[in-house]
Amino acid sequence: MGCSHDCSNCSENCADRTMPQDLIEKLNPMSSVKKVIGIVSGKGGVGKSLVTSSLAVELNRRGYKTAVLDADITGPSIPKAFGVKEKARGNEFGILPNTTKTGIDIMSVNLLLENETDPVVWRGPVIAGTVKQFWTDVIWKDVDYMFVDMPPGTGDVPLTVFQSLPLDGIIVVTSPQELVSMIVSKAIKMADMMNIPVLGVVENMSYFECKECKTQHKIFGESHIDDIAKEFGTQVLAKIPMDDALAKCVDTGSIELFVGNYFENAVNTIEDTMPVK
Repeated sequence: MGCSHDCSNCSENCADRTMPQDLIEKLNPMSSVKKVIGIVSGKGGVGKSLVTSSLAVELNRRGYKTAVLDADITGPSIPKAFGVKEKARGNEFGILPNTTKTGIDIMSVNLLLENETDPVVWRGPVIAGTVKQFWTDVIWKDVDYMFVDMPPGTGDVPLTVFQSLPLDGIIVVTSPQELVSMIVSKAIKMADMMNIPVLGVVENMSYFECKECKTQHKIFGESHIDDIAKEFGTQVLAKIPMDDALAKCVDTGSIELFVGNYFENAVNTIEDTMPVK
């Protein structure tokens, strides 16, 4: 009763409230992060952590300070890819991220667990709260580009990241299978609902190239990623082959040692569309 319909001057949280509420969480006062990029997928097992870690490495090589926030709480892979096993520490000001051999800051639940193989058997709200704490309680110092390795799908945690972190854009990771159109569609439509730009699509496991004859074999069938990207008004940033050298670097925690140009176009796009210098 007596509602003036002026939501800007009203603190009531009623059903008729029309003013959008800012749900973005504040950074730790000692933190500085210029650009935040989410790495997403519509399904699991397509290589989000591979893409996340590789992009952080490539931009780090170009002289930027990069960081990775591992938001995949129940399936954390980032510490493994970088070979980081030391537990995270903190002080009276917040949690300190671990730093990789080449200076990339990372934070993951595996850096807080007593054993890295311990399962995280938590309910959605607790998991979402942990992701928020990785943004608000961790001291991210002088970061140019932060990459957020998100869990697959459109559930609690991806929604929390979309709503709580100031994402400047997302990159969708997928694989060359018949279901790819529907999967990419879900991820892009979620980003559109949240008004977050889609930088492009990365197709992982795109092909296998024979080392002797150099012939490319399409293990999962012919790719339609170019047509799909065009349909949704975005671009293909990279087509990553099934490279045993790259896989070995991830498995042995030495992703920073891999040499290749698979992500050159993706990194160029990030630099061009969201410069920090």
